[in-house]
Amino acid sequence: MGRFLATGGARMTDGRTAFPSSDGTVFLTDGGLETTLRFLRGIDLPCFAAFPLLLNDDGRRELASYFEPYIRTAQERKVGFILDTPTWRANPDWGAKLGYSTQAIADINRQAVAWAKALRDENAEGEAPIVINGAIGPRGDGYRPGDLMTAEQAQDYHSIQVNAFRDARVDMVTAVTMNYAEEAIGVANAAQAAGIPVVISFTVETDGRLASGETLQSAIERTDHATGSAPVYYMINCAHPTHFESVLSGNDAWIQRLGGVRANASTKSHAELDEATELDPGDPVDLGRRYRGLRERIGTLSVLGGCCGTDHRHIAAICDACLPA
Repeated sequence: MGRFLATGGARMTDGRTAFPSSDGTVFLTDGGLETTLRFLRGIDLPCFAAFPLLLNDDGRRELASYFEPYIRTAQERKVGFILDTPTWRANPDWGAKLGYSTQAIADINRQAVAWAKALRDENAEGEAPIVINGAIGPRGDGYRPGDLMTAEQAQDYHSIQVNAFRDARVDMVTAVTMNYAEEAIGVANAAQAAGIPVVISFTVETDGRLASGETLQSAIERTDHATGSAPVYYMINCAHPTHFESVLSGNDAWIQRLGGVRANASTKSHAELDEATELDPGDPVDLGRRYRGLRERIGTLSVLGGCCGTDHRHIAAICDACLPA
């Protein structure tokens, strides 16, 4: 499972590949869910958690209205779409801060998959496959490593969320904003034990290194070595391309393991974004050009989306640059 699922992977009923694959089929994602809800829609998100919106009709409608334009764009462009569950914060530690028990968090993760499947059914038009992806965030802060776990501790911790996704029959899981290798290894091993395809997405600082100080190359290579290349592919998210373009030179094997990018809109550092009281939308057109440059350099990049500060305008600009009509 350690390379793109060109054959033998999950497929649609008509035989079309339902995962990003080595044939170059493009899949879009959404943009920055939490930043859009908070800064553009004025929705209060304690602990920056979107999953509580699943628990009432108004919240579910907000989530649906957020995702639907992205799904339509994928359908119009005749490319796939990876539909994330809004569960980046839906793990035991963040759940406890919001008053949810571990059992309640497991239930919410299962509900999240059911909600995403219903949204897929409501928007199942055209030829583009929609993949349900269980989104897994870090145990701590996405910008800081915090209290580090061993790979074994991370596997045990994240198995709660992974197993809930398995029970709900999710298509795949992705660990995003991973900022040290041991946590990524733990998630990958948990998913492998549960029999679910897994993607690992690291975030980097302005120097292209993880917050732990480790290089992106080392993090990917160590994760592959420790898991038998379990991740289907790797991604970079929650950083602007100017922060990591310089470390993606050459044609090394670890670079070819990169399958996607979900960049921030802003060129600011994580520390600066943490202090910001207003959203920095950056330059969507420039962001699209940088995606095109990355794809020209790295042929395996087929998952294109956004992270903090990005919205539908940014995804449209990325499409205009990378998927000409």
